[in-house]
Amino acid sequence: MDEVVPLSPAQRTEFESAMKAQDYTRAETLLVKAIEANPKSYALLKLAGGVFFLDNKYFNSALAFKKAELVEPLDETSRFTLAMAFLAGGRADGARIELEKLAEAFPKTSLYAYWLARLDYDDQKFEAAVELLNKAIALTPDYMKAHDNLGLCLEALGRYDEAAESYQEAIRLNRLQKTGSAWPPLNLGVMLLKLGKGGEAEEYLREALRYDPGFAEAHYRLGMLLEKKGEAEEAIAELKRAAALDTAYPEPQYALARLYRKTGDMENAKAALRDFQRRKREKEKEEGGHRQHARGQREGKE
Repeated sequence: MDEVVPLSPAQRTEFESAMKAQDYTRAETLLVKAIEANPKSYALLKLAGGVFFLDNKYFNSALAFKKAELVEPLDETSRFTLAMAFLAGGRADGARIELEKLAEAFPKTSLYAYWLARLDYDDQKFEAAVELLNKAIALTPDYMKAHDNLGLCLEALGRYDEAAESYQEAIRLNRLQKTGSAWPPLNLGVMLLKLGKGGEAEEYLREALRYDPGFAEAHYRLGMLLEKKGEAEEAIAELKRAAALDTAYPEPQYALARLYRKTGDMENAKAALRDFQRRKREKEKEEGGHRQHARGQREGKE
C-alpha cells in the first residue's frame, strides 16, 4: 500500500494478514467497512478494486474503480486493471473504452495496442486487429503474444503463409523464455492440421505438450491427428487423456465415440456418446448462465 490509506494500525495489520493468507473475503469485508466510514477515499476505493479483481469479483472491482474515478483520475495501472475487470466480467465494450483511453495517453505502450487487437479479433475485425498488432510489434519486437495473435488474425484472413511466419516467430521467442507457453506451437499445429499438413503439425502439437502436459486441447488435437494416421490405439489414449483433463470439454468424447465405433467397440462408443451429450448440455447451460450473468451486471451497472 504505497498511497496513504485511511486504515488504523489494527485494520492495517488485519488487512495485511488477510492478504498474506489470500483470504480475500476477510480483506474485502474490512475494506467495505472502511469505505463506509470514508466513502470518498480514493486510496481505499482503488485498493478495494484491486482486491475484488484478485478474488474474481469483476463487477465489484469495476464498480470500486469507477467510484474512485469520481474522486480523481485513475492512474495507469488502476485503469488497466479496470479494463481487465470489464473484460473478464463480460463487458468488452467497457474494456475497449478504458483501453482506448490508455492507448491515447500512452501511445508508446505496446500492451494497450495488443489488448485492443484482442478485442477486434473477438469482434472478427481481423484487418483492424492486424494493424494494431503490427503497431505493438513495432513498439516491442520481441512481444511473443503479439506475434502469436497476429498469426491467428492472418490465419482468419486466409493469409496462411504470413500466419505461419508469425507463428514461427512467436515459437522462436517462446523458446527463449524461461517458462514457455503451449499456445504458439498449438496454434501453428492446428492451422497445419486444417491445411492437411499433419506430418508437420505433429511436431508442434508435441511441443505444446512439452510446455504443458495437462493441456487438454493439445491432447485432443494430437489424438485427432493420430486417428488420421491410422494409429487408433494411440489416438484413443490421447483422446481419453484430453477428456479426463477437462471434464467440461465435450469434443474429445465425441471423437472417442466415433473412433470406438470405427474399431467395433460399440459398448465404449455408446458410453462416450452419452458422456459427450451430457457435457454438451452442461456447457450450453453454463454458457447461457454466463450470458445472463453478464446481462444482469450490465443492467445493474447502467
